[in-house]
Amino acid sequence: MNIAIVGTGYVGLVSGTCFAEMGVHVTCVDVDEDKINTLISGQIPIYEPGLDEMVLRNYREGRLNFTTDLVSVLDDVDIVFSAVGTPPDEDGSADLQYVLAVARQFGQNIKKYTVLVTKSTVPVGTAGKVKAVIEEELRQRGVEIPFDVASNPEFLKEGAAIKDFMSPDRVVVGVESEKAKEMLTKLYRPFLLNNFRVIFTDIPSAEMIKYAANSMLATRISFMNDIANLCELVGADVNMVRKGVGSDSRIGSKFLYPGCGYGGSCFPKDVKALIKTAEKRGYRMKVLRAVEEVNEEQKSILFRKLSTYYQSDLQGKIIALWGISFKPETDDMRESPALVIIKLLLEAGCTVKVYDPVAMGECKRRIGDVVIYATDMYDAVLDADALLMLTEWKQFRLPSWGVIIRSMRKPLVIDGRNIYDAEEMKEVGVEYFGIGR
Repeated sequence: MNIAIVGTGYVGLVSGTCFAEMGVHVTCVDVDEDKINTLISGQIPIYEPGLDEMVLRNYREGRLNFTTDLVSVLDDVDIVFSAVGTPPDEDGSADLQYVLAVARQFGQNIKKYTVLVTKSTVPVGTAGKVKAVIEEELRQRGVEIPFDVASNPEFLKEGAAIKDFMSPDRVVVGVESEKAKEMLTKLYRPFLLNNFRVIFTDIPSAEMIKYAANSMLATRISFMNDIANLCELVGADVNMVRKGVGSDSRIGSKFLYPGCGYGGSCFPKDVKALIKTAEKRGYRMKVLRAVEEVNEEQKSILFRKLSTYYQSDLQGKIIALWGISFKPETDDMRESPALVIIKLLLEAGCTVKVYDPVAMGECKRRIGDVVIYATDMYDAVLDADALLMLTEWKQFRLPSWGVIIRSMRKPLVIDGRNIYDAEEMKEVGVEYFGIGR
């Protein structure tokens, strides 16, 4: 089977590469000529463990190709996936201009039955808009060419995207015709053979599933952060609370880890978009509004703890940050708590030193040289008055505390992910503060 994927961002490139790995002939399309040339030259513009080797192998073996010209491949493909960006507008709603631009080009150029599948996260009702755009373009051409639209939302976790694609919990496909269902069943047959669940739904339900799933996970995180903050006030230990709650089989333990807030490209954007979708229909999402409010406040909790410790006198203090990506195994800093904390520290007159295994370049691209970029985790804490642990990269889990204590002006650690043991910190001579303890 031959398919095209429009958009070589995170979703498009990972999906295209994994489809190619399963034997599908894939052409990835992007209007950014520099990005396409970079991919053709063997360089991968995003960080995802294992992706570079897979891209190179499938490109070398001819199953994965790259182009800037969608029109040139339309005649040869059966399915076109739209994986372009849907950035939030100023009001929080999803910007569909790129999705509709793909639909317009699709309608202007198809010559045979083809399925256009939306892979991007889009609000409920987007497929109807896509279909209307294609029909209008066909009318203007004065032709009747059969086509279908479908929805196939992605559920990829950055840092584990290849595993998520190749061994998914489920694949959700929204269709409105048997023919489209047959085409997508054929495409996903390798997954069916491995007994993975492919769930076919109507299109609006498929569009809603992605938003509902991400919003539920965001809700669990914010709920546990709220509980953690209350634990501190009443003298409880949130780690014990989490274990007790998570052992309930009706609840489970996933996404019950308190911390300094969630970030990334999915949860913040999708929560906002679902709130806005409801608003447009006259409904107020009270729970999700609270989820968003808790998360925004939680992003500054490490700064508040630091400020309390130093009695609001942070002028001239050197503060080290370990981890600036929104989660481990990615260089993505979208909506990262680090961005909030850096801003607050600089406004308070601090000198900020940062270290992250892969996100240093992304940080420099975003905020420039307003912070000091350390050469390694130990360089970051040199002469520091406090260390804030923001992202739980594995290399931060067992540091040499002796080296750190000798390097810092004040052996103060504020742990935004609760990865260190409070008793151990006390034994080695570190003043330690976590979340909810």
